[in-house]
Amino acid sequence: MNLIDACKDILDQLSIVVRDIKEEDFSKEVSTLNNSTIGQHIRHTLEFFICLKNNGASGIINYDNRDHDQLMETDKLVALNIINELSDFFTSNNGNKEMKLVANYSFNNDHVEFIETNFLRELAYNIEHAIHHMAIIKIGVKEVAGYIKLPAHFGVAISTIKFQKAKLASNK
Repeated sequence: MNLIDACKDILDQLSIVVRDIKEEDFSKEVSTLNNSTIGQHIRHTLEFFICLKNNGASGIINYDNRDHDQLMETDKLVALNIINELSDFFTSNNGNKEMKLVANYSFNNDHVEFIETNFLRELAYNIEHAIHHMAIIKIGVKEVAGYIKLPAHFGVAISTIKFQKAKLASNK
């Protein structure tokens, strides 16, 4: 599976959650998630993809400059529309391009680092970031929306799935 297909698969999995969750459960605080909501984790995940989409043309990406769009985390239809837009964008934009990642990891100053990267490397990062948050979303779904049937590999890295399959095969 190439990066674009992997990205589309991730977005499809997120759309299952957003589509199938009840509106009230989408924005319900989940105690095991430090009282954050499933909608907040969906929004956070999507905003990283949005940063890449919106900044690909300029070649400068800064994941700290997200909108933290409350409508996206509380309105399922808004979130679904964004998932569809992102899926369309990444399906039709699969070329690589040199980029610079702007990053600041200091509490004490606003000095930023410019890190050489490229579009496909950032897409790979976004996929890994999404899988991490999907694992968290899975915990929230189990707590407040157990009625949702998630794909077996939801929130699990491909390398982990391969490792688990190999382990099963060797135990036979």
